[in-house]
Amino acid sequence: MASHQKVHTFEEVSKHNQTKDCWLILSGKVYDVTSFMDDHPGGDEVLLSSTGKDATTDFEDVGHSDSAKEMMEKYYIGEIDPATVPLKRQYIPPQQAQYNSDKTPEFVIKILQFLVPLLILGLAFAVRHYTKKEE
Repeated sequence: MASHQKVHTFEEVSKHNQTKDCWLILSGKVYDVTSFMDDHPGGDEVLLSSTGKDATTDFEDVGHSDSAKEMMEKYYIGEIDPATVPLKRQYIPPQQAQYNSDKTPEFVIKILQFLVPLLILGLAFAVRHYTKKEE
């Protein structure tokens, strides 16, 4: 495994994001998993979704077996230059609408959504009843 100690930049690794050319970053190491794409139990989409970033968390969250971790050695091609890896973006929660403590307008709208169709239906019956010719 330590025979290739080539150091790759994040930009270089990020370019390898296709089914026919796929590199992953796991725990500071770079793996060329192109030949494993068809054999991966989760499908190639799982591997492709982990390109262009540090996929360590994705890999660990799945809970891979020890044999899967040992298998990775044959795909190892070098290390990642940590200075080139972008910092993780801080999570910014989406903006939420202000809490409406006065529920009256919402309540009125719900009542109207129920009453207006009933009034239209009642009006239709009244018009039909009074305009109907008596035979």
